Amino acid sequence: MSTAIPENGPSGSLPAHIAVIMDGNGRWAQQRGLSRGEGHKAGVRAARAIVTECRTIGIRHLTLYTFSRENWARPRDEIALLFQLLARFLGEELPSMEKNGIRLRVFGETGELPLAARTALKHAMNRTRDRADMTVNLALNYSGREEILRAARAALASGIRPEELTEQSFRAGLYSFDQPDPDLIIRTSGECRLSNYLLFQSAYSELYFTDVLWPDFTPDELHKALREYAGRNRRFGLTQEQISEQEHI
Repeated sequence: MSTAIPENGPSGSLPAHIAVIMDGNGRWAQQRGLSRGEGHKAGVRAARAIVTECRTIGIRHLTLYTFSRENWARPRDEIALLFQLLARFLGEELPSMEKNGIRLRVFGETGELPLAARTALKHAMNRTRDRADMTVNLALNYSGREEILRAARAALASGIRPEELTEQSFRAGLYSFDQPDPDLIIRTSGECRLSNYLLFQSAYSELYFTDVLWPDFTPDELHKALREYAGRNRRFGLTQEQISEQEHI
């Protein structure tokens, strides 16, 4: 059973946007003498539970690092299984997403994905595009540096002059153009780096690293992260005095 989390703290209320680096499926399987495929299957079950819990407690945006551009270097059979699991997950979860008001989006270049995965993604995004209670973003064939280059190319193509380019106009070329930056980024499995994930959007994100492997990251583990987040003081580069002044305006 999930443990209650504080509604308010120095950081304010619950994060509007949580992003997750779902790491540790392979190590989880290895520890149990299982194949990496079994680890990925367990990771899908963990993802399903976290999406459900976030929807239940009122998280409006959730981004899951599902497949990076660097992941193409993995063995072909493992890549094939990952996309088979993705297509199956979308098929099984689509009725629930529609019922619960969950919109599906993709961050990344989908043109390079296998046909079955592209078809399943397009179908799910079309069916859920008008849902407004929660947005789940899947970072697929994603690279944070490539996303920044993509936004820069879009700005150049628009004909904007360098002196007219602002942070807001640059954001228009990002996959997350209409969503808030992640308030909290969670990485499992003990690694303490962003691994080319949401590099532009993470400028002021709170980072939470845990040794728990992704298949073992339960809703209770999510609540641990949220309790720590609630206790942090998010300054966004401001001094405590400036924050106090803003609070009294």
